[in-house]
Amino acid sequence: MDLLTHVDTAMEAAQMDAIDALRAFFLLAAATTVSVSIPSALRDRFLRYGPRATATGSEPVAGSRPATQAQAQPRSSGSGLLDYLATWQVPHSYFAQFYVASVASSVFWAMQLCWRGPVFEAIASRVSEEHLKQSMSLTQVLICWVLLAIQGLRRLWESFAFAKPSLSKMGFAHWLLGLGFYLAAGIAIWIEGSGAIRTRSLTLADLQITNAPTVRTFLCVPLFLIASGLQHDCHHFLFSLKKYTLPDHPLFCGIVCPHYGAECLIYLSLTYLAAPPGQVVNKTMLSCLAFIAVNLGLTAQNTKTWYMQKFGREAVQDRWLIIPYIY
Repeated sequence: MDLLTHVDTAMEAAQMDAIDALRAFFLLAAATTVSVSIPSALRDRFLRYGPRATATGSEPVAGSRPATQAQAQPRSSGSGLLDYLATWQVPHSYFAQFYVASVASSVFWAMQLCWRGPVFEAIASRVSEEHLKQSMSLTQVLICWVLLAIQGLRRLWESFAFAKPSLSKMGFAHWLLGLGFYLAAGIAIWIEGSGAIRTRSLTLADLQITNAPTVRTFLCVPLFLIASGLQHDCHHFLFSLKKYTLPDHPLFCGIVCPHYGAECLIYLSLTYLAAPPGQVVNKTMLSCLAFIAVNLGLTAQNTKTWYMQKFGREAVQDRWLIIPYIY
């Protein structure tokens, strides 16, 4: 209870409710990622992982000469600290834990929402009256929850089905932020429907959708499914490569990371699908999408740089990062 008291005090001081706090988390995480990407000393140590990490560090870039002992510059104490923090790493295979967290979160919130459990009440009771009145419908909550659960299950299956032995690492902070994101996304998908859920509990009867789908549902659900299929196809193709070569799949011809673009489309569809009545988008999911776009955009930029260093600038310099004609 003491912890909740401190949380309430902090939220009251910031004039925020639970929805505002969740949006702030996503936006702050996105801003932090951008700020880390700007100084090369931080970007090279903390943002690059897996094969992309070999573009810097001890391996020379093609066409460059390795520094001699005389040319080596002495490291400052600040660089030594950054180097030490950069050694806090976990195996790249820990990516699977993100999707374990996503699926577990979906199951947990399904039980909490159906029976209005104590954790749901603890969060919903901290949603302002203004946000409670502008609530998603129960049907929206159910559809969005199902789609996010499908996304988590598919990615969890892919993380095992398409796994290859690897010695690659990723930073501990990256791993921790990823877990935080997927746990927060599990809340973001329903929190703007708190008003409808508190009115009555969800039951299996709510799964019986007897009304014709709205135009929003008619457009967004197919977009979600198409983007999911494209992303799966990209992941399967990358898995099928005998070694890490420049992808020649049609989806990769003009885009460096089309699977990242598909991820953005998946969450974009949820952003529109979860919009409360009278609103164009669900702002909490929009802030979630902002974090995804920033994080994957920066990773795609690092991938493009790595491709240029490994396969030559001409091979990918004209390719878009994640979405053609946009970014």
